[in-house]
Amino acid sequence: MIETIAQRPATRVVLWDDLKSHHRSYDGSMHPRLHAVLAEPRVSPALSRVWRDWALIAVLAPAILVEGVFRPDLPWRVGCVVVVLALLPTLLWRRTAPLAMVVTAFGCTTVAPFVLPGDPCQLFTASFLVLLVYALFRWGSGRDAVLGSFFVVAKVTAAGLVDSVDGGELVAGFAVMFAAATLGVAIRFRAAARQRELDQVKLLERERLARDLHDTVAHHVSAMAIRAQAGIATSASQPDAAVEALHTIEAEASRALAEMRAMVRVLRRNEPADLGPNPQVADIGRLAGQFRTGPTVDVDLRGDLGGLPPTVGSALYRLAQESVTNARRHARHATRIEVSVAADDTSVCLRVSDDGEAGGARPTGSPGFGLVGMKERADLLGGTCEAGPDPDRGWTVTAVLPREGVGA
Repeated sequence: MIETIAQRPATRVVLWDDLKSHHRSYDGSMHPRLHAVLAEPRVSPALSRVWRDWALIAVLAPAILVEGVFRPDLPWRVGCVVVVLALLPTLLWRRTAPLAMVVTAFGCTTVAPFVLPGDPCQLFTASFLVLLVYALFRWGSGRDAVLGSFFVVAKVTAAGLVDSVDGGELVAGFAVMFAAATLGVAIRFRAAARQRELDQVKLLERERLARDLHDTVAHHVSAMAIRAQAGIATSASQPDAAVEALHTIEAEASRALAEMRAMVRVLRRNEPADLGPNPQVADIGRLAGQFRTGPTVDVDLRGDLGGLPPTVGSALYRLAQESVTNARRHARHATRIEVSVAADDTSVCLRVSDDGEAGGARPTGSPGFGLVGMKERADLLGGTCEAGPDPDRGWTVTAVLPREGVGA
């Protein structure tokens, strides 16, 4: 992998969430808000079918039949009932495949009035189609919502043309669909905000546990060091005291291991243990595909990156990862994050920048975390790490590390 990167003068990795098939990268020509809408991914994991869905089907199916019997004013009653019953199962997949269900239901009901004697949507019970609009904006991607909206608008417009409804009824139809879409968006972002709050609470708790872990290790190691010194001092004259010191050291070590394992289990809760090797420079490209929401990430690797010591490669990856995470967390209205790594004969330069609002303040983090931890990581290898706002746009982090590191 390293040799492949070294042979290529530049590597560009572009992520555009669900628009990978569009085969174009964001070049600034698209409006940032439109880009953000199109790049919005589907809500994952979406709920599959639950008992409430089957209960809804069980209630609606006989209601459709009853309405078909007691609505003599409906043209082609049997056909309308059959079409609406055939579309009823779309409710079962409205969360997992919202666009497909909207296209199926609204596509059929748009064409039906032109090829059949009656409009199936004249059934009052056909109003369940509004649930498909809600589900599209609640669970679908931004691209799904845009495409599905065309089918919804086409259906309402076609109903106005075929049935010759007045302007008020047409506006009411659009208002109902808009209300369903708005409700879906509101609940979607409320759930996302709630999830972000939970993630922040987990992060703060893990940071607290990390500090506690450090204090625990420091306490037990200090106790073991003191007992070891006492054992050495008394080993010649009091062998029994030296043996007792060894037993004390063993007990302290066991307690330290038990406490550390308990904290590590909490830190890893809901996440599998990472048993793989430390990531290196070649893994920075994976940052582009690591996130499903937020700004697009571009990665550019240049120069001879082969033969870097593992400590330097791992540090570069961690610095890039932390910088991208900070940009995603704090950059306001950012649509793009650029990560570049350039190597020469003596050093390696990492630069991470975003196109968020200029002059925005970013938190520096508590000692040992965030930007302070990044600077300490660079200092340990004899390098530098600087971060600050750009005059024109966003925020930039620049780290320069010696190619061989300190003491390599």
